[in-house]
Amino acid sequence: MGYLNSVLTPSTQVHADDPPVSGGGLSQNGKFSYGYASSPGKRSSMEDFYETRIDGVEGEIVGLFGVFDGHGGARAAEYVKQNLFSNLIRHPKFISDTKSAIADAYSHTDSEFLKSENNQNRDAGSTASTAILVGDRLLVANVGDSRAVICRGGNAIAVSRDHKPDQTDERQRIEDAGGFVMWAGTWRVGGVLAVSRAFGDRLLKQYVVADPEIQEEKIDNSLEFLILASDGLWDVVTNEEAVAMIKPIQDPKQAAERLMQEAYQRGSADNITCVVVRFLANQGGTSRSSSG
Repeated sequence: MGYLNSVLTPSTQVHADDPPVSGGGLSQNGKFSYGYASSPGKRSSMEDFYETRIDGVEGEIVGLFGVFDGHGGARAAEYVKQNLFSNLIRHPKFISDTKSAIADAYSHTDSEFLKSENNQNRDAGSTASTAILVGDRLLVANVGDSRAVICRGGNAIAVSRDHKPDQTDERQRIEDAGGFVMWAGTWRVGGVLAVSRAFGDRLLKQYVVADPEIQEEKIDNSLEFLILASDGLWDVVTNEEAVAMIKPIQDPKQAAERLMQEAYQRGSADNITCVVVRFLANQGGTSRSSSG
């Protein structure tokens, strides 16, 4: 999802005749497995990126997963993929105050990308929907309209909110900053951009911020799996449908492929990228969650 004119000036990153990619892995401590699947779909260019990374920080095994949907070209999404998680795990408070570390990493990555864009004559931007697994904590951070959905106790629960310019609070924030929202096929910031938060978008930065909304969930025996996906999935598949579709599929790579294929068959007009994380170890304790 992106600029009004993005279909007129596609990037040449990946072409629609390139095959979809998929893969997966398992954490060293056996607590979670993951899979991903990504395809240009029916688009002539590819602006989606994803990251699946397992790292060690201060003796903790940490899972970092993200989906990044670019607009105005692939530059911003590729930059965020390459830099956001590295910036995050280097943050001195990554373990002690993970939420503030995530917010700082988003902000720092955005400002560094904007500095790198000085010689570009065309704005690029990107969504980011990320999930950080630390101990028995799942922290989901979101900017834009990629989305995170969990299956807890058999139920589909959105753990991120799509940032659209027509949402009352988002519209108010944009107008308070001197911007405007207007209808141009869909609601758009300044008449051009269909998301109200994103990385990049230098010319709209005053209104289109990269401040993530962060939600924390407890990883316990009621938390079954997590789906991160670009709007190429969510445009045509509901949260409940996505969860029901992959609930019986134990292999997260096969689950991600199933979601991608279903979105394509339902006529999604966008790039389609899905990451599925399945929680394997029962952590004990009760089923509870807290909003951030």
